[in-house]
Amino acid sequence: MSYRTPAVLATAVVIAGGAAAQSTATVAASDAATRWRIDAAHSAVGFAVKHMGISTVRGRFAAYDGVIETGEGLALRRIDVTIEPASIATGVERRDNHLRSPDFFDVVNHPTMRFVSTRVTAESATRFQVAGNLTMRGVTRPVTLTVETLGDAVRDMEGKRRTGGTAVATINRKDWGLTWNQALELGGMLVGEDVTLTIEIEAIAQESPATAGTN
Repeated sequence: MSYRTPAVLATAVVIAGGAAAQSTATVAASDAATRWRIDAAHSAVGFAVKHMGISTVRGRFAAYDGVIETGEGLALRRIDVTIEPASIATGVERRDNHLRSPDFFDVVNHPTMRFVSTRVTAESATRFQVAGNLTMRGVTRPVTLTVETLGDAVRDMEGKRRTGGTAVATINRKDWGLTWNQALELGGMLVGEDVTLTIEIEAIAQESPATAGTN
């Protein structure tokens, strides 16, 4: 292909811990166990990768869904998230189409990616190391996310509890078979191998009406 294509790789993670909505009140975090669903309208799944070792190309995935489970104090317990790689967007249509092709995500044969946590280690009340398995293009490999939360929740104007947080990880795209590249005339490669993930998530508690009415 004649244009310059960056490779990208990202996974979505739903994170518990505290992004507040406007005009909301803080809610005490005293739940023994709570399930939360990602609110894609107020979240972002982003990635960054080097192009020719010079610039950083950034993009996002627009279609994703997932749930998390938290314990007392909104401590993370479990994460299970799925994304649709066909929703990738870098701002250049021709590049996005290449990224959807068999050279990269091969979205026809592998329409989803999935991250499932296997272990959550608390470093503090609001910082966690989340180990899990990322499956992409039929390959499953371990990934560890550093998650920062606020350890609290808020109620929106409809009385629903919301929480959120941020996760960061760096992964090597070649570990999942995304090996496409081009050598540069003066040395080096067109596309960086390491991909930095930055995920900012807001999630809504999945509660019964009776539970939703209490703090």
